Amino acid sequence: MVCFSVAVLSKSGKVLVSRQFVDMSRIRIEGLYAAFPKLIGTGNKQHTFVETDKVRYVYQPVESLYFLMITNKQSNIIEDLETLRLLTKLAPEYCHGIDEESIVKHQFELIFALDEVISLGYKENVNMVHIRAFTEMESHEEKLANMIKASKINEAKEEMKRKVTQIDKQKAEQRKGGDGGMAMASMEGFGRMLSDSTSSLPMVSPMAGTDYRPPEDYAKSMASLPTKSLKAGGGMQLGKKNTKVDLMAAMASEGAIVPSPV
Repeated sequence: MVCFSVAVLSKSGKVLVSRQFVDMSRIRIEGLYAAFPKLIGTGNKQHTFVETDKVRYVYQPVESLYFLMITNKQSNIIEDLETLRLLTKLAPEYCHGIDEESIVKHQFELIFALDEVISLGYKENVNMVHIRAFTEMESHEEKLANMIKASKINEAKEEMKRKVTQIDKQKAEQRKGGDGGMAMASMEGFGRMLSDSTSSLPMVSPMAGTDYRPPEDYAKSMASLPTKSLKAGGGMQLGKKNTKVDLMAAMASEGAIVPSPV
């Protein structure tokens, strides 16, 4: 038996899933599938086949679909039919239904199962139990790789949470520092304004040639002076001339005139 290709088609001839097992050009395999609807009759038969000059079509209608095998004419028809019956059992197992939507949705699972049945165009000595075991076979290396991947994902999530917490703390500290800095800056600005205003005032210096005396000394000197009572009618009298004796006495008191001995 040499199986060229296996396909699942709709009643109208639309190819839903196709798996090729030998080296054939795309144009040829598309031509073989396009010729199939024209070769089959309108009757609904359980198992049937159609032959051409070079190939044989072995097909089985299941509900609204066709399961099709294209083989050479020298293959064993009994073995082909047995293989076809096994292929029809794969669709409910791996596609969870026999309709166009289920076949298209689970097409890759069906193709993997077909690869377990036919290899390089020849049928393998397997049954449904073997196919199920092969497709669901567990690998220790795969489990270990999945565990490592999951641990790395968890570590990355924890690191992300830690970074987010650290960034939030830094932002909170920056906000607190920004508020204190603004208060200190405002105080510094106010002090600078006061110093500038005081520095702009003119400096009062004592007059040259005089000694600076604080106001307290002036108050003490004023308090020590004798008080003179003003007499009534003792004001300034205009036109009155000082006597010569008073003038001489004043000059003598100033030291300008030395009195002569008598």
